[in-house]
Amino acid sequence: MIILYHGSNVEFSQIDLSLSKPGKDFGRGFYLNADRRQAVAMAERTCKRQLRGIPIVSSFEFDDAILSSDKEMSIMIFDGYSREWAEFVLMNRRNRSESQAHHFDIVVGPIANDTVGVQIRRFMQGYIDIDSLIAELRYRGDNAVQYFFGTERAVNLLRRIYDGR
Repeated sequence: MIILYHGSNVEFSQIDLSLSKPGKDFGRGFYLNADRRQAVAMAERTCKRQLRGIPIVSSFEFDDAILSSDKEMSIMIFDGYSREWAEFVLMNRRNRSESQAHHFDIVVGPIANDTVGVQIRRFMQGYIDIDSLIAELRYRGDNAVQYFFGTERAVNLLRRIYDGR
């Protein structure tokens, strides 16, 4: 079991995937991180970007043994920054539709840094090659792994931990 954290600017009682936005690293879904500090930083950035709310970090328990043992769940794991990871992020960042660009329930892999949009435009315009794009997208922090839950059956594997609030 591991504890995963979600940083936001709003309180919520249950995960609603319909509120997920397109064009994210791994597509429309619910994102978490094993590093609470990173979730706090995300909550603070969200408040600043949306100019509303207060930083809120929600905690969830997840049986990560599922990642290697569940044959019913469609899971993609990226072990690090790679060409395959960068192409996957590009595919999802370009997808602005309501439909997923992939079939995975859960995706685990590196976080792209906050300049993703700029770097992708540079790549698309031919200013940098794929290897430079990968280097530029590396997150500049510790524990830069994100957990994406993109389907209801994946979200149902998360158990909310309430901290007494």
